[in-house]
Amino acid sequence: MPNRWLQVKGDPSVRQFLFQQKRQQSMFDEQLDRLHRVVFSLACTKGAFHIKAHYSSSQLTCWFYDDPFNYRVYVKDEVLDKGFLDSLPSLCFEGRHPRIESHQMTPILDEFARLRMSDEQIYLRSASINRLNGMIGMNFSCDGSHYIQHDQFLNKLNSFGKGD
Repeated sequence: MPNRWLQVKGDPSVRQFLFQQKRQQSMFDEQLDRLHRVVFSLACTKGAFHIKAHYSSSQLTCWFYDDPFNYRVYVKDEVLDKGFLDSLPSLCFEGRHPRIESHQMTPILDEFARLRMSDEQIYLRSASINRLNGMIGMNFSCDGSHYIQHDQFLNKLNSFGKGD
């Protein structure tokens, strides 16, 4: 777990054609507020300690407290179905104290929405939250990845991705 903001540059061939690409509207983009309410519920009431939202391909990858060595993948309509959350048991973290508190989830998810929608060429492709270790991970269209502690991320709101 990095204790500093870690930026990893990816495939140079992707960066080379960055301004020739444009973000395509995904199913998750069309229902971003609803998606983020689902992510919030998964993280705060359903025992998911690590959630990765793949915005571009409309899928969630989740690791749950009761089965941490196996991840589950949920796709498009399944995630947005009205009965999706009801199909999962309510779980708590059984004595663990998440480093990301419930009230911190909404500003983090709001920033993910801003980073996803604010630019057509440089945009958030996927983002992850690990409530137990406090890490935020983000992958961008330029094939760059960022890993940052949630408190640093929260301190950078409204400036992250703007040359900071």
